[in-house]
Amino acid sequence: MNKDQLLISKLQDVNIKKSAFSELVAGYQERLYWHIRKIVLNHDDTDDVLQNTFLKAWKGIENFRAESGLFTWLYRIATNESLTFLEQKKRKAMSGISEVNEYLIENLETDPFFDGDEAQLKLQKAIASLPDKQRLVFNMRYFDDMKYQDMEKILETSEGALKASYHHAVKKIEEHLKSGS
Repeated sequence: MNKDQLLISKLQDVNIKKSAFSELVAGYQERLYWHIRKIVLNHDDTDDVLQNTFLKAWKGIENFRAESGLFTWLYRIATNESLTFLEQKKRKAMSGISEVNEYLIENLETDPFFDGDEAQLKLQKAIASLPDKQRLVFNMRYFDDMKYQDMEKILETSEGALKASYHHAVKKIEEHLKSGS
């Protein structure tokens, strides 16, 4: 029995579920934080989305069928929670994607937790200017070095569509960096 299978069996045992869940949080919190952070870009928003991710995992662990790995399942929850968060932001305060992108870029510039240099800030601004799906695919592939097969399971999208999204994202980032925007 591998580590994840053992953790899953502990999570499904009502007598030790709480301690097993603490183990799950400790094991995956940092990776999920950085995945979410690349999507929502703001530290406080990331903490909120991460908390929602673990809350959903807590509520849904009994229904986890282990058809995919534990990390893949958590990653999918985190991704969906991040995209839902961005959608809610759009609906609440903004009318379009350009305003959401401006909000993300402004947060990047004023975020006290961002410690990158000017080149990193330019790259992050270019990434923030992408549509949500392209930004997500780019981050998963470029920063997380995730295989398309794993991304397929998380995003429930074909490998061809993922490759196309990544290609378009790279082209848009290159154009953004060349234009000096």
